[in-house]
Amino acid sequence: MKILFLAPQPFYQERGTPIAVKIALEALAKKLAKTEGAESPIDLLCYAEGEDIEIPGVRIHRTPSPKCLRGIRPGISLKKLLCDVIFFFSTLALVIKARKRPYTIIHAVEESVFIAWLVKKVWGIPYIYDMDSSLSLQVTEKWWWSKPLYPVMNFLEGIAVRGSVAVAPVCDALSAIANKHGSPHTVMLRDVSLLPLSNELNDCRNHALGLHLSGEQPVILYVGNLEFYQGIDLLVEAFALVGDHASQPHLVIVGGTEDSIERYRAKATLLGCEPKVSFLGPRPVSRLRDYLAAADILVSPRVKGNNTPMKIYSYLHSGKALLATDLSTHRQVLDDDISVLAPAEPKGFAKGLRTLLDNPTLRRTIGENAQKRAEALYTISAFETQLAALYDEVRARVMMSEPRDVVMQEEA
Repeated sequence: MKILFLAPQPFYQERGTPIAVKIALEALAKKLAKTEGAESPIDLLCYAEGEDIEIPGVRIHRTPSPKCLRGIRPGISLKKLLCDVIFFFSTLALVIKARKRPYTIIHAVEESVFIAWLVKKVWGIPYIYDMDSSLSLQVTEKWWWSKPLYPVMNFLEGIAVRGSVAVAPVCDALSAIANKHGSPHTVMLRDVSLLPLSNELNDCRNHALGLHLSGEQPVILYVGNLEFYQGIDLLVEAFALVGDHASQPHLVIVGGTEDSIERYRAKATLLGCEPKVSFLGPRPVSRLRDYLAAADILVSPRVKGNNTPMKIYSYLHSGKALLATDLSTHRQVLDDDISVLAPAEPKGFAKGLRTLLDNPTLRRTIGENAQKRAEALYTISAFETQLAALYDEVRARVMMSEPRDVVMQEEA
């Protein structure tokens, strides 16, 4: 099986989708090495931007890109759309170059599914739609002026879904959208915890966070980018309402660009809580375990989107108490046994913070419940099982649809 993996992202960068792509490539290469033993069975196409890494069994191809198109941020943007135009022509070049030994399947992440659909129409190569978000919703939530175009974009998204050999959504909400569009076969590929399976956390907060806090001060921790949809405005406003708590809580925010950090630091200053808020900036994923260990309460204040944030799975796995907004983006994974879910507005979220600050026993109980569930459902091994099931089904479908002489050539 020869695979073209389309990932229209900077790769590798330590943020949501690129991390998920890396996990998927490693799992897929591992599966193919066991079942087929082929050398470099996967060609990955990604943006020019990103760290060069080696993944056994994967050849990385990068699109050409002028410097003015560097600095792609999470989510949709005009700069990203321009990169996708270049990505389109780079995909065609790879497909044409491989025409003597064509790709068996295309694994298309996010908007690259439309490129894969066209390739299928021209060259007949089937594709898997790796559905990390609803593209029609993502665009209309980003740009208000595009809302009248939603029916058209939703229609096009449906065509892409129905044209696939299978759809791999990352959460229940996206699975429902795929099935509503008429997905021929749907296999959930949930994001997973980035913590080790044997997850023994050592709480050494001042060393991990570089802060000087007493052992009695609760640390409220957020990890992730600081884009608007993540709800950092909500988080800072809610924290300002609990800053007078007797336990003297401290809010720590990991991630974000310099501009976004300065914007939210100014907001904290305006609200009078800046001395109790620390912005640590970007930190390596390899240290995630240490940061989570240093926290008492983990927060996900997201206010938009229908896909579950990847951080949630590591949050659960850490065994620490979790507070999240009571929205479908969280509800499809979280419940009252493993988290506290609060309204997506400052007073309601502040009430959730107070509930956890007032009750260490509750924090311990939901943390333990969360860790047990994560160990059972949201680990790398669980992901590998789901991915193997997806590709076994796809392989069977592809082989059934191919002419006999092509099947014999593939098996040879």
